[in-house]
Order: sequence, then C-alpha cells, then structure tokens
Amino acid sequence: MDIILLQKVANLGNIGDRVKVKSGFGRNYLLPSGKATLATPDNIKRFEARRAELEKAAHEHLSSAEQRAAQLKEFKLVIPSKAGTEGKLFGSIGTADIAEAATKAGIKIERSEVRLPNGALRTIGDHSVVLHLHADIDVPLAVTIVAEE
Repeated sequence: MDIILLQKVANLGNIGDRVKVKSGFGRNYLLPSGKATLATPDNIKRFEARRAELEKAAHEHLSSAEQRAAQLKEFKLVIPSKAGTEGKLFGSIGTADIAEAATKAGIKIERSEVRLPNGALRTIGDHSVVLHLHADIDVPLAVTIVAEE
C-alpha cells in the first residue's frame, strides 16, 4: 500500500514522505488516525496544497511538546497504593493509573503517552517510566510508589 504521511510517524518517516506499508498497518492504523492518506494523484495534489498548513501544525505540536518536557524535567510523581509487608503491591500500577495520578497532581498526561519499559509496576519504591510526548521527544519520569496506610 502506497501512502503519503500527513504527520511524523516514528520509524516510518516525516510529513510528506511517500512510503510503502503493509495494507493492514495502513488500513487499520495510519488512515483512521489521520496520520496518512492514500497516494493517489488527487490526494497528492491536495496534500501539496495543504503542505504549509500541515508543517505549521507539526511545528506547533513539537513546540508544545518541548514546553511540556521542560515542565516535566523536575516533576516527581508519588502514588500511594496498598501493599503487603514485603513491599509487593496488591495489584499493580499501569499506564492509566500513572496518567490519572499525574493529572490529579496538575500535570496533564494522556494514557497513550506513558511507556512502561518493564511492564506494570508491582513493588513500592522508585521507578522510572518514559513519557512519549512526540515522535522526537521522550521524557523520563520518576515515579515513587508508597505504601498506603
């Protein structure tokens, strides 16, 4: 499937790149999410007419992600959770829990931006997670899980 990217996609390309992807990836992810369009002659003309507008929007998105990254530099998230005597949690802390706790703390984070490289957090203590704010910007976030009393 031949497509034109309407925004930067990690490990695929930048705005305006014409790439060939497997049909399932294009049909099920890129096209419905608005990240790409089919590379037909009509769509190519339409894209070239909108190119400046799309690049401006991408630049604004990147600059807002950089501002959020600067805001998150010194931010440490503390999450209280029920735990046993040995430090193991009753349950686990996942992406939704981290996003919800950060939002309550005053930092707006979407669940889809949270990356857990080692899976869900299952013990009390300090953990490091990654926030994927933009295709070019990944910010480490210090998460401390404390035992709830």
